Amino acid sequence: MNGTSLLKMTNISKSFASNVVLDGIHLELNEGEVVALLGENGAGKSTLIKILGGIYKADAGEIYIDGEKKEISSAAVAGANGIRIIHQEIILVPERSIAANVFLGREYRNKLGFIDYKRMEDETQKVIDEFGINLNAGAMVKDLSIGMQQLVEIIKAISADARIVVMDEPTSSLSQGETETLFRIIKILQKKNVGIIYISHRIEEIFQITDRIVVMRDGKIVGNVKTKEAEKDRLINLMVGRELKNYYTRTKHEIKGVSLEVKGLSHEKYFKDISFYARYGEILGFYGLVGARRTELMKTIFGAMHKKDGEVYLDEEKINIKHPKDAIKHGIIYVSEERRKEGLILINDVEFNMGLVCLKDFVRGIRVNKEAWRKMVDDYKQKFSIKFTSPKQRAGLLSGGNQQKVVLSKWLAKNPKVIILDEPTRGIDVGSKSEIYSIIDSLASNGISIIIVSSELPEIINMCNRCYVMCEGRITGELNEDEFSQEKILKFATQTMDK
Repeated sequence: MNGTSLLKMTNISKSFASNVVLDGIHLELNEGEVVALLGENGAGKSTLIKILGGIYKADAGEIYIDGEKKEISSAAVAGANGIRIIHQEIILVPERSIAANVFLGREYRNKLGFIDYKRMEDETQKVIDEFGINLNAGAMVKDLSIGMQQLVEIIKAISADARIVVMDEPTSSLSQGETETLFRIIKILQKKNVGIIYISHRIEEIFQITDRIVVMRDGKIVGNVKTKEAEKDRLINLMVGRELKNYYTRTKHEIKGVSLEVKGLSHEKYFKDISFYARYGEILGFYGLVGARRTELMKTIFGAMHKKDGEVYLDEEKINIKHPKDAIKHGIIYVSEERRKEGLILINDVEFNMGLVCLKDFVRGIRVNKEAWRKMVDDYKQKFSIKFTSPKQRAGLLSGGNQQKVVLSKWLAKNPKVIILDEPTRGIDVGSKSEIYSIIDSLASNGISIIIVSSELPEIINMCNRCYVMCEGRITGELNEDEFSQEKILKFATQTMDK
């Protein structure tokens, strides 16, 4: 970082109708500096970045690049000024190569006007090799892991003479090794005097990679501190406007008998000979690195994928699950990590989504018991402190934390015995995380059997009573809470077995 000013956003304000989203924001970024933008969902981070990226127009305020005032009127203008935004959602074309995606919309052409694929592959490979990534520029995107696709998004952004790069939750889909690759890329970009705005809810990684931390709350900047001088508890307090004394909530309560037992479960492709058990009132963790196949295992138990061999027991009775409706009938539910794709119908309203699983309880023929339906929505809104303007608000407009609460409400209306939560706090801010943890603890206290699939070790260690660790489709370890440590869990997570 050389201290030369690269970007200044001064007095940026934005409202949608009567809702003030940004109120006089001032943000600065120097060449070679990594600035974290921290805040709860709804704090205004996304709106600010969309203004910088030319997607929204500010109601007031000015943007300066290299000291020169700029009118960022569109995404194309932002790109022409060296601004690149790497969104959390991957927007690559799966049926095309890495190189074709990197040069999408700015393809090289030969003298005859045809696309020069060879040149694009060579140029892309140079960037890949420079950053030490084990990829072939000619590989098809559809054949890559989600983590590698995220790295391709990053390559795509930085290959086009980027000067200001915004990374929005860049590690949400990355393995530990891929995250280390990303951090190495960031260090190289810093040496090239590229300025980086880094948005993440993972405070631990912010301390690793950033120079400065800017905290937003309710459309205003409430903190601006050098990373080396920052304290985690103080940052959380600034974000949520209150102290989270019990960030992880896990109370002492009775753990009863076995609820779910899996014996020798195998899939044709993804996992083999899986056996484990869960108990009523227990929070059971499943940890593993990318490729461990935890999600595939849980989807198979839920009936969304077909098993090859093995048996599933509920309350010591063998059950046959061929379809998710069979699992739901037996009181087993699965909350997907892809809540926006698999958990909600985003274009429909909150009320519709909450009642989706329990339609039979509210609909008889052509008659709809609107009063009972609305009461259910109101009950869960109060119980889980869900923030929405009205039951008719579109689910896609809610923050990540509130979307997750709506998904939980939808399933809990079925009074389940076993709840499988796949990455329950991915992409959720710290305040909402704390609330989700409290909900999970309350459900376990009421005797429900909880299974948490998580890639966050602190989440496993602080929330679970017991944990299974997977690697490459096999269970490689089981630990009780008094045995938990990051070293032990990671050792099992990298321990391959003969297949």
